[in-house]
Amino acid sequence: MQKKFILSLDQGTSSSRSLLFDKNALIIAVQQKEFNQYYPHPGWVEHDPKEIWESQINTAKTLIRKSKIKPAEIAAVGIANQRETIVLWDKKTGEPVYNAIVWQDKRTADFCKKLHNIGWSDYIKKNTGLIIDSYFSATKIHWILQNIPGVKEKAEKGEILAGTIDTWLIWKLTSGKLHITDYSNASRTMLFNISTLQWDKKLLGLFEIPQHILPEVKGTSEIVGVTDPKILGTEIPISGIAGDQQAALFGQTCLSKGTAKNTYGTGCFMLMNTGEKMVESHSGLVTTIAWEINNKINYALEGSVFIAGAAIKWLRDALHLIRSANQTEKIANETEDTEEIYVVPAFTGLGAPYWDMYARGAILGLTQGVTDKHIIRSTLESLAYQTMDVLKAMEKDSGIQLKALNVDGGASVNNFLMQFQANILNVDVIRPENVETTALGAALLAGLATNFWSMEEIIKKRKIEKVFHPFMEETKRIKLYNGWKKAVEKAKGWQQ
Repeated sequence: MQKKFILSLDQGTSSSRSLLFDKNALIIAVQQKEFNQYYPHPGWVEHDPKEIWESQINTAKTLIRKSKIKPAEIAAVGIANQRETIVLWDKKTGEPVYNAIVWQDKRTADFCKKLHNIGWSDYIKKNTGLIIDSYFSATKIHWILQNIPGVKEKAEKGEILAGTIDTWLIWKLTSGKLHITDYSNASRTMLFNISTLQWDKKLLGLFEIPQHILPEVKGTSEIVGVTDPKILGTEIPISGIAGDQQAALFGQTCLSKGTAKNTYGTGCFMLMNTGEKMVESHSGLVTTIAWEINNKINYALEGSVFIAGAAIKWLRDALHLIRSANQTEKIANETEDTEEIYVVPAFTGLGAPYWDMYARGAILGLTQGVTDKHIIRSTLESLAYQTMDVLKAMEKDSGIQLKALNVDGGASVNNFLMQFQANILNVDVIRPENVETTALGAALLAGLATNFWSMEEIIKKRKIEKVFHPFMEETKRIKLYNGWKKAVEKAKGWQQ
């Protein structure tokens, strides 16, 4: 049967989505299902791994049924996943031993501080490209092994498996035949040496993690196996695996050195492709693996902002200032300014370039003239300011001055935000026709490995929808950004 489609599984922090792409890399159909977020203690964030799996596989099955296609018409499956979130499960029963600990979770902040104080920062930075932070997977695995009764002993006996969400999904898709991850996800664990491309034995010792519980590391675009025919109705090659932000970088066709993208999702993630050379950051960014294709590694500099779209969700669900996210654009356009207030959405600490696990959210500059509309506009602007922080650090580290920023993700459809982003950065902001670049990237990686597309075809398929040109006066830009930096200083270290 003719292979007409690529199935992309986009497993995110708040929802699981399945998308079908045709030969022109156009989205034919989408299915999405939100799943529960669990907050057992302040700063703790968990997901139910079984709920993640069920939401993901059900969207895939519904997509195939509603699209009236045959599973045999699907050429390959690509997976993009929320990164750093970790699952440990029983090798025999397949039952998770504990909830998935999510990338936003802060329960290991004090342990991270201790590691920093006893001198592990330089070793971890040099070998993994990362900084010591509860964001990454290693301390989460350590916490489960140390705190859930019996798990450490079972892990030592080889009865436990661990992995990021891609690993969990592939294990389930293959009915337990494959326990693998790819280089992009491995590089986010704080356990993987991004120079030697091996699990780092010294760090495994530090975190008391037996290596045999960790997955085998495979290429980002290669056929790693096939789905169990019982799952989707036939065997389908699994041939694209990438952490969501690396998938978006590929989906934006940032394939050459110096190209960059920013994704506005639950968090904000800016990545710059630095080519086959690893660029060490001295400005609060992390060095990460972008992908491995045909035995070649591409590296990237990354700045992670923890709260972006989640701040809009907060306006809607917690403060009830809006009924839907798309209202914010109209409200911001109708509100002349922010009355000089700043919202710093550091609900789970500050990411790049500050890396302050103890920062907390704040609204600064309140007067009696401030209304809900000013808070809404200021919250939107906070996404652009946080992106500015990361861009300045990225330019400093790389020595490359960005000419333009490629954007994607849910909040990138907001024209007010994108124009303000262009204004505050003073560079063009380029939005593609398809802002679903995470799912697209996973599809392109899968299609590349199965010869569904060539690299040349992938480059040609990208189409621009709109370019936002900056028009803000320099004096105003400087004043606004200085106000932001002052506000951030007030939010730092709040929990200490």
